[in-house]
Amino acid sequence: MSRVGKKPVPVPAGVTAKVEGQNIAVKGAKGELKFVAPDEVSVKLEDGGVTVTPLGEDKRSRAMWGTTRARVQNLVLGVTKGFEKKLEINGVGYKAAVAGKNLQLSLGFSHDVLYPIPAGVTIVTPKPTEITIAGIDKQQVGQVAAEIRDFRGPEPYKGKGVKYAGEFIFRKEGKKK
Repeated sequence: MSRVGKKPVPVPAGVTAKVEGQNIAVKGAKGELKFVAPDEVSVKLEDGGVTVTPLGEDKRSRAMWGTTRARVQNLVLGVTKGFEKKLEINGVGYKAAVAGKNLQLSLGFSHDVLYPIPAGVTIVTPKPTEITIAGIDKQQVGQVAAEIRDFRGPEPYKGKGVKYAGEFIFRKEGKKK
């Protein structure tokens, strides 16, 4: 039994949720998000909350039960508060700046990396060595952060590269003479 899946997702004041079959639409102050639930679960709107129940007792139905409930919870959190990821840049001469609709990254290559900022996501650089990614869709914010980190991931010897704020980089010792 899923402990997470049993709990209904509360819909706070100012947020409207609509359930039509397997389609869930949540609208709030920050925008609107939609999600199509898998066929292994049923979704109902009752008592000011969204309830998810499995349609079978097989392993996939039980797995989708908790997953669907968490996805609906992320929809509600996204339209009320939004999501945010922070990245840090370490290295001499490594920096980032927002230039129009692109993020310009200087990461030690012979050229600057231009990353087009997707719709629905805002990127801010409070310092040249910090990047803040914000949006209402948790999956999209995480994907953008992962793509930016992928340009120059942190290396284990000097720690140079792009890393998540608060991420621990296991450092290696260099060769001894």
